[in-house]
Amino acid sequence: MLQNLTQVLREKVAHYGDRTVFKYKNNENNHYESISWNHLLFQTNKVSKALISLRFGYNDKIGILSPNRPEWTISDFGIISIRSIVVPIYSTSSQNDIKYIVDETKMKLIFWGIHDDIEKAFWLLNNCETLHTIVLFDEHHELKDNRFIVWEDFLNLSLDSSLEDKLDQVVTEIKTDDIATIIYTSGTTGEPKGAMLGHDNFIKAFIINNERLNITDQDISLCFLPLSHVFERTWTYFLLFCGATNVFLENPREVIEVLPKIKPTVMCAVPRFFEKTYDGIQKEAQKWSVIKRQIFKWSLKIGHQYIDYKKDSKIAPRSLIFKHKIADKLVLQKLRSIFGGHIKAMPCAGAAIDPHILRFFHAARIFINYGYGATETTATVSCFRSDIYNFDYCGSIMPDVSVKISDHNEIMIKGKTVFKGYYNKPEETSKVFQDSWYLSGDEGYIVNNEYLVMTDRLTDLIKTSTGKYVSPQKIEMLLSKDKYIEQAVIIGDNRKYVSALIVPSFEDLKQSINIDISDKQSLASNKKVIDFIQERLDEIQGNLSPYEKVIKFTLLSETFNISNQTLTNTLKIRRKVIEQKYQEKINKMYLSG
Repeated sequence: MLQNLTQVLREKVAHYGDRTVFKYKNNENNHYESISWNHLLFQTNKVSKALISLRFGYNDKIGILSPNRPEWTISDFGIISIRSIVVPIYSTSSQNDIKYIVDETKMKLIFWGIHDDIEKAFWLLNNCETLHTIVLFDEHHELKDNRFIVWEDFLNLSLDSSLEDKLDQVVTEIKTDDIATIIYTSGTTGEPKGAMLGHDNFIKAFIINNERLNITDQDISLCFLPLSHVFERTWTYFLLFCGATNVFLENPREVIEVLPKIKPTVMCAVPRFFEKTYDGIQKEAQKWSVIKRQIFKWSLKIGHQYIDYKKDSKIAPRSLIFKHKIADKLVLQKLRSIFGGHIKAMPCAGAAIDPHILRFFHAARIFINYGYGATETTATVSCFRSDIYNFDYCGSIMPDVSVKISDHNEIMIKGKTVFKGYYNKPEETSKVFQDSWYLSGDEGYIVNNEYLVMTDRLTDLIKTSTGKYVSPQKIEMLLSKDKYIEQAVIIGDNRKYVSALIVPSFEDLKQSINIDISDKQSLASNKKVIDFIQERLDEIQGNLSPYEKVIKFTLLSETFNISNQTLTNTLKIRRKVIEQKYQEKINKMYLSG
């Protein structure tokens, strides 16, 4: 029985040896190069011994701040193999957010992979009391500061032969309930909290996911979500557990371009990825001839009919099977080629997804394995089974995970994948546990004692001054379905009606209302544009209750994004930040209301 992550790695290396475990793009020649299982362990051991030489060991918190690359996971295993604790940090984090994490964990060393942001590293070294060393994955010839160590020089610290015995000893001392990592949550409503996950949490996650997912050592995955997030990190561990190959993508914006080259069989993604891909496909289809569009629609219609049998594990009629083969040849296989043509499953979580989008990709035989989870539950709590599933639910509850619904409809979770608490925050920890059940903060319900449905974030619900509760996410998703609305944030807590901050889809607007204004700010304030969006809202909101409807709105020229701090690193809306940033515009919407 496997007891810890280091043991998982070493057992798999003994089994697979010189076989490829990782691939990555060499930026000098743009070729994809391979790393074997043996070399992975060799490099991991070097990291461990180098850290021991610098007197790191049990319970030391060590950061990793880098885009996805092999060094990320090599450093990860190097750290946990000496019983130190990995603290992943998003490469998009602000320096103040990083400082908060460094200061709270009393971090002394960070592995750093952002080549063009050395100024941020300098600032942290000068402003964080405990931080004294940054290991750079890339060379910086201009640096003369001895607080920086280049990767190769760092690895050379492992050459002392006496370090081998020290490493062998500490590896035997790893306990299954040792803390492996502290993952800081996004902090949408307050300061970040570090969720502590142990080796045992991950080992249990492997076991239950292995029962649900059909991942083998023949699979290839593309690693494009940030490894600093629990989803991609746990998925990367799980691939190692299964003996699969993982291909690191340093720049996630290249994902659509890279997919046909890598031809992955599996890959985890978030709903936004599928939403953007769906929008791209629809826009491209609009350019086609009438006949080509009709063939496209017919093929998808057949795909939908076929998947309605497959999702219930039923055999389709022979006539439909015949039509499906034609539809597949004409259109559906071309849609799959966008993802490389070999995809068999794509785990997806992190936010709500429109069932219509799920059905669209399933109709093309792209199995989006949609699920529900959290950092605090080592990711997956529920996901689609491969044989029977329902597009309106967040999948079936995982084996050995207990879920129940509280009296006020909160999802509560118990099991060996549930985290050990928030680092250095006992009061926050006590708030989310009730008789050993983790209180998720999410509203939902269970269907047939199997299917989990997450309906909303309880902490995100707003209450108007008239006493009505409104789900902002429900309305935001509804508005964002419209092709002319790129983003929407609902306002209304303690106010007399609901309003919205809307970022329009400017290109679609210019084409549809024939307006010749290139400046986005001018477009956002143009009366013709405002009247057009009002017409769209009147149509979109027809089925909403009166108290849910957006009464007033303001158009914005700037998108909500990570750079302007209005989105978290996991692309969740920072409502408090947005309300502060646009306070004047929001107040104007209520002055005459």
